[in-house]
Amino acid sequence: MEHLAQILLLLGVAVTVVATFQRLRFPTTLGYFLVGVLLGPHTVGPTVHVPEFAALAEFGVVFLLFTIGLNYSLPQLRALRHQVLGLGTGQVVLTTAVVGGATWLGGLPAAAAFVIGAVFAQSSTTLIASLLAEQGEENSQHGRLGMAISVFQDVTAVPFLVIIPVLGLSVAADAVAGALGWALVKAVLAFALVFFAGRWLLRPLFHFIAARRSAEMFTLTVLLVSLLAAWTTNSLGLSLAFGGFLAGMMLGETEFRHQVESSIRPFRDVLLGLFFIGIGMRFDPAAIPPIWYWVVPGASAILLSKTLIVTAMVRMVGIDLRVAWRTGLLLGVGGEFGLALVAIALDSGVIGGELGQIAIASVLLAMIAGAVLIRFNGVIAPRLAGVPRRETTAIPELPDTPERRVVIGGYGRVGHTVAVLLHSSGVPFVAFDTDPKRAAQGRADGFQVFYGDVSDPGLLSAIHVERASLVVLSVDRSDTALAAIAWLRRMCPQVPVIARARDLETSSRLLGAGATHAHPETIEASLRLGATALELLGVAPGDIDSVVQGVRDWGYTPVAEEERGE
Repeated sequence: MEHLAQILLLLGVAVTVVATFQRLRFPTTLGYFLVGVLLGPHTVGPTVHVPEFAALAEFGVVFLLFTIGLNYSLPQLRALRHQVLGLGTGQVVLTTAVVGGATWLGGLPAAAAFVIGAVFAQSSTTLIASLLAEQGEENSQHGRLGMAISVFQDVTAVPFLVIIPVLGLSVAADAVAGALGWALVKAVLAFALVFFAGRWLLRPLFHFIAARRSAEMFTLTVLLVSLLAAWTTNSLGLSLAFGGFLAGMMLGETEFRHQVESSIRPFRDVLLGLFFIGIGMRFDPAAIPPIWYWVVPGASAILLSKTLIVTAMVRMVGIDLRVAWRTGLLLGVGGEFGLALVAIALDSGVIGGELGQIAIASVLLAMIAGAVLIRFNGVIAPRLAGVPRRETTAIPELPDTPERRVVIGGYGRVGHTVAVLLHSSGVPFVAFDTDPKRAAQGRADGFQVFYGDVSDPGLLSAIHVERASLVVLSVDRSDTALAAIAWLRRMCPQVPVIARARDLETSSRLLGAGATHAHPETIEASLRLGATALELLGVAPGDIDSVVQGVRDWGYTPVAEEERGE
């Protein structure tokens, strides 16, 4: 327990700083970084030194790549391989080549120049998403394009996890080429191992675990699979994070991916926070004055290179010049993944301490300046394009996005019926059930049905339920429905909720919790029976509808009193 006081100090400062950053709507990544600076060895005040933190924090990147893999399985990558994938990978490749080539010509060794190019190519998906949402631009054409390209930057960063550690092992060009070739062979081998294990073992394993109906067992299994994949790639001499990404890709093809993401998210966020605290501890503010004349050009290179490259690429695919500029301004921002690559390069010995300080400071400055560009992209872009300012319109939705979908909680008898009706009407939906057999049956029916607990806030956050057009709670447990409604009303009150209710008492409780509609099944069945009787007796359909709706409007009081014998 020798480090308990330091751990308490670290947690106390982290809670205070991160809460302040969230209140000010600043990226929490920068908050964790500031915690590291404040408690690091290069600033005045207490210093936290817990050797185990470094090893523990590395798993934050493993879980980050694991969740990225969940959202970009092989079928999804194939579906998006044209416009967005081409723009995302093209931007990273071109920025790395342009910046890396320029710094190499400026005198840096080839390996270090490559790392700087890779670091500068990254953009902050978190910062872009939060500012777009705050400005109401997340569904605009430039917002959707910018987010899609930024997310694919995260995917294309995976090869850097393989390449950068290799660059620290060799000096001669032929040795580097041989080491990279061997690393590529091992990467293919790791992919094959995880791929076949995922195809033959992961789905049956998670079916078995899900059937136990134990959230604890499910979370333990997720941790086991992700860390086992990381250990596999590490044993082959590759990075831990690469294994996490491969495992995520395999699970991303299953009906469990949303619940897996919900289970891993708390571990990912906390450990990733520790990782960025560790980066902050490497940063020496006193080292900035002697190197500021490198930091400012470095930040300018990040902003200008990506803005110009993205603008040109988006324009080349036939998109309006103003929208192209707005997209470029979004992606000019520096990225936290760039900071992660700097840390990996420092640990691998590819870059020295001074160059690492320059890179970290440049990325931070580019994040701050890039946030300003994002904030005023609507004002700046028309001036650069030479056209009057006007609002952009939303573009058609990209595949596998939850916007305007109906979310169905429970895929039993009622949920299946709702799904069939929605499908027949051409309304997109996604459904969840805690019974893996039901989820499998739903997917066999050709519907998007996943394993998951609709009352789990982590799951609802993972699927961005706030973007849904409607939530239908068809679960048979009222406590599950009540828990889901409570969270939905608190976090996204604009989303209407229809809930299943067995009787009038349950209906009243669900409506009191915030459900938009909760028709009691027993009374509704009686109403439909009565309506059919009236129809057979020749009563006009309009009159029947009026009578039935009148009973509903009265809160089912006449029928309920009769059922109670009052």
